[in-house]
Amino acid sequence: MFQTIITFIIVFSILVIIHEFGHFYFAKKAGILVREFAIGMGPKIFSHRNNGTTYTIRMLPIGGYVRMAGIGDEDTELKPGMPLNITLDEEQQVIQIDLSNKQHLQAVPIELLEADLEHALFIKGIIPGSSEPVRYAVKRDATIIETDGTEVQIAPIDVQYQSAPLLKRMLTNFAGPMNNFILGIAVFIAIAFVQGGVTVNESRLGEIQPDSPAEAAGLRENDEVLAVNGDATADWTELVTSIQANPGNQITLTVVTDGEEARDVLVTPDTKTDEQGNEYGLIGVAVPMNRTLMAKISYGFKEFWVIATSIFGLVFAMFRTGFQADSFGGPVAIYAATEQVVDYGFLSVLSFLAYLSINLGVVNLLPIPALDGGKLLLNLVEGIRGKPLDPEKEGIITAIGMGLLLLLMVIVTWNDIQRFFFGQ
Repeated sequence: MFQTIITFIIVFSILVIIHEFGHFYFAKKAGILVREFAIGMGPKIFSHRNNGTTYTIRMLPIGGYVRMAGIGDEDTELKPGMPLNITLDEEQQVIQIDLSNKQHLQAVPIELLEADLEHALFIKGIIPGSSEPVRYAVKRDATIIETDGTEVQIAPIDVQYQSAPLLKRMLTNFAGPMNNFILGIAVFIAIAFVQGGVTVNESRLGEIQPDSPAEAAGLRENDEVLAVNGDATADWTELVTSIQANPGNQITLTVVTDGEEARDVLVTPDTKTDEQGNEYGLIGVAVPMNRTLMAKISYGFKEFWVIATSIFGLVFAMFRTGFQADSFGGPVAIYAATEQVVDYGFLSVLSFLAYLSINLGVVNLLPIPALDGGKLLLNLVEGIRGKPLDPEKEGIITAIGMGLLLLLMVIVTWNDIQRFFFGQ
């Protein structure tokens, strides 16, 4: 169980970090201030600031996020009447605003009257013991210490998300799913190299195991099998089925070696028994593989295409058949699947990681508000209209989308719990 938990955390963290790094990188390139790059969720346990971004590690090792200026900055909203502690530089300009109510020897306590951290960059308030308000200019790179102790940089309007050109915003939104696709393809290619090639469904022999019936009969790797007991075999699946149907019985394989004339080879499969007590035959031959460089590289793209099209097909099918919770899987389902793949070894875990990464990328591209696909849809609407949507309307659309996603998450998670823990 411990191994499953660690594997689950690692896999989930890799998926999220790779996804969010895509948004982070392209946001930086677009001139958008990334105020925070968080790994994990919940309370902060570590933070470090560099080049305008605060990197945090949070307590719950599931998920993460990139906090771009102009999106999701509710924690830094300043309201009249708020008590603040501000730190000034030698020129009496504000370099830090503390909302955490902690006392600092060099900080100036102030009751906020008015503030503008986007355009005019100033703070106006009353210092305790004084009746006259004071006004301080705020530096562009000043920081805010939020109520949980996280220090982030202020966000003047020109470095906010909505100020970036439309195309760069679209690239920023697409970059998360794109990174998941790249990860999935790269991992599948790596698997092909580790395996030494890509399995193919051809009626020929793969690696011959030592001291096996196949070796004893003189069969060789890459021998093409034309027939078993006179019945033609079209592919590896038919070949295996014919062999397994004859445990302990001598069979005749019609084979071709290196383009020579076909010959008959007699071989007697060993008898094996499965978990249900059924007997089947084995001759000690591995599945054939294509070991060329092109096959290994193209494997990643082929797997990506199969997975992506199957997920889109599933989603589109729901428009005909209706919503089915069993078609989705949340963290509980992922954990249950992790428990299974861990038993099959490292390559199975890698394959699972690649599948989940592509899955995450495709799902995030669905045109649902609050998902990357929904943001891209709003970008397209803006491009067609020639102007962005009203911020309030866009906020309402996003809120509705977020509510639907949360509802879907609750339904899917409850369905997963029933399936995997109660067998319903």
